[in-house]
Amino acid sequence: MNTKLLLVEDDSDFGFMLQHYLQLSGYDVNWIKNPMEIVGFESNLLPYDLLIIDVMLPIKSGFTLAQEINQVFPKLPFIFLTAKEQKIDKLTGLKIGADDYITKPCDPEELVLRIQNILKRNKKQDPTAHIAVGSYQFYPERLILSHALEQIKLTEREAQLLLFLSERNGLLVTREEILEQVWGTNDFFNGRSMDVFITRLRKYLKHDPKLQIISSRGVGFTIQF
Repeated sequence: MNTKLLLVEDDSDFGFMLQHYLQLSGYDVNWIKNPMEIVGFESNLLPYDLLIIDVMLPIKSGFTLAQEINQVFPKLPFIFLTAKEQKIDKLTGLKIGADDYITKPCDPEELVLRIQNILKRNKKQDPTAHIAVGSYQFYPERLILSHALEQIKLTEREAQLLLFLSERNGLLVTREEILEQVWGTNDFFNGRSMDVFITRLRKYLKHDPKLQIISSRGVGFTIQF
């Protein structure tokens, strides 16, 4: 499967040139000019491996757009494009989580190299990797649990717990195993916390009646899908 990139660039000539070159380099590139095409539809970003965002965009800045995306997909890598004469606060971009900056008009070969380096760093944490959990699609790296009826943003602990259980589908997992592997320590207070998280996951998984987290009182849990 080709690496999927999203280019957000309002300059028609530059955007066309960049999209064409990246496609020739083997990437699957979608190019949009208006950042409002994303806002409110962040789930449309699920297929993408990396974003390339111009800082100076109409309606809202690339910084603002990146912040909004980062709240939903904190591990999705992105590169900022900046005009040569443009004075920007690079610290702002770094705080948002930018993986790189490149000045335009840029050398396309340099951009491809930077993309390759970022993807290589993130290879072990593939943001597009997902697991089918019943009728849900679970994206562990993006902390997203997606269903046709609802998309849920998980906390990191919720995602860790769901991943741990779903990888052991049909197996009884003891309370001790869960606490040691997910919480890092087995004690009374974390045990109570775990019960709360199990209750949350059951609520999130309500749209699939065949999907169950079964309790074995005092022993552990079994997820079945």
